[in-house]
Amino acid sequence: MTRKVMVTGGAGFLGSHLCDALLAWGDDVLCVDNFFTGQRRNIAHLMSHERFEFLRHDVTFPLYVEVDQIYNLACPASPVHYQFDPVQTTKTSVIGAINMLGLAKRTKAKVLQASTSEVYGDPEVHPQVESYWGRVNPIGQRSCYDEGKRCAETLFFDYHRQHRTRIKVARIFNTYGPRMHPNDGRVVSNFIVQALAGEPITLYGEGARPAASATSTT
Repeated sequence: MTRKVMVTGGAGFLGSHLCDALLAWGDDVLCVDNFFTGQRRNIAHLMSHERFEFLRHDVTFPLYVEVDQIYNLACPASPVHYQFDPVQTTKTSVIGAINMLGLAKRTKAKVLQASTSEVYGDPEVHPQVESYWGRVNPIGQRSCYDEGKRCAETLFFDYHRQHRTRIKVARIFNTYGPRMHPNDGRVVSNFIVQALAGEPITLYGEGARPAASATSTT
């Protein structure tokens, strides 16, 4: 049977590629986005696909659809965007998670939460492992995103424990590629955009190498 799959944030960088993959696997795809950071051009090539449907919607409001799987990717991911409206960012992570989990509970759908490496805060352990709880700041300028995503993970695991909701949580680290927002604002994407435009590469800080890595090995 063909699965009915919903992707929130489906017009975003990662979400649009996920929609591509799901359609290639033979699924019916409902793409949900409010275009806060997602872009219509990311899904323009899918609009005529017979198994693709687009719904402009804010996940902070309930959504009543029938689906088999949910991928919850809705949330601005770069500081430039999530600090623009920090209250809305937190609401998107927390209320959006509640709405998607409630939908999954009602329809008995599997649901995946796109979390982030930012749940570790400013970590003292590198690389981070899942058993590491992090070093966090609940009142900083980045906390609207960091704490919102941490609370979303809490909700996902509590729904699993209390309601046996079938969940997955993926902590996504820095990711870049085609369809990324040109004003993403993070270091690696800034390097790429500047290089493609033939502009000087911005060096952040003083450009000095850390003392611990100053000695190279061959």
